[in-house]
Amino acid sequence: MQVVPVPVRDDNYAYLLIDTATNKAAAVDPYDVPKVQAAAEKAGVQIVANITTHHHYDHSGGNKAFASAFPDAPIYGGSDKVPALTQLVKDKDEFKVGDGISVRCLATPCHTQDSICYYVTSSASSHPGGVFTGDTLFVAGCGRFFEGTGEEMHRALTYLGTLPDQTVVYNGHEYTAGNLAFAKSVDPDNTALKRLAEIVEANKIVTGLTTIGDEKEWNPFARLQSAPVKSATGKSDDSAIMDELRNMKNSFRG
Repeated sequence: MQVVPVPVRDDNYAYLLIDTATNKAAAVDPYDVPKVQAAAEKAGVQIVANITTHHHYDHSGGNKAFASAFPDAPIYGGSDKVPALTQLVKDKDEFKVGDGISVRCLATPCHTQDSICYYVTSSASSHPGGVFTGDTLFVAGCGRFFEGTGEEMHRALTYLGTLPDQTVVYNGHEYTAGNLAFAKSVDPDNTALKRLAEIVEANKIVTGLTTIGDEKEWNPFARLQSAPVKSATGKSDDSAIMDELRNMKNSFRG
């Protein structure tokens, strides 16, 4: 199993999820279909599916073009708001990519109500497993609550936190530098953030370099009951902390 990030638009990520045993791949959020096709050609793989994390245009806007280019490929998504959808999925649904990759669907409603994260594993690969989080979880951050509440985001991030700590995170945008600055403002003495700063400084593309275990160490949205986060928000209840933390991030200009 191999994951190839494909930067699209200004800061979005599409991906190729490749079954290296068969050279078959799923395109994740292929907004720019020609760019994703070029990446597949370079990797020498055949695109056989589309995995869409949620219906927002910057993630699903390439689906109609994808359906035209790959008419036999299923398009997976969490609601009929996903353009060209052929396979509606819900929490705990599973499907395969190629012969070797197992995909498990994790419903994480908040950013949108149809947000699905996809946990991918391969028993025939040394890859530790990964999760495509769309705009639910970012490195050191989370998505805005466009269609949900702080309680829902807390549930979503807690759910993702049940995955093995070594699970690699593949998120929908390159927001890491800004998220790092905000996390430092909330939790300035967190030594894990120094490690993240080194990763950001050394890599233009950060997605795929960090894990669920890392998020538990440095992501304030995943550390609601830590003393610094409670102090910064002035709240004690998880949902209230999450709401206040999101409000703080929305207005942060650091």
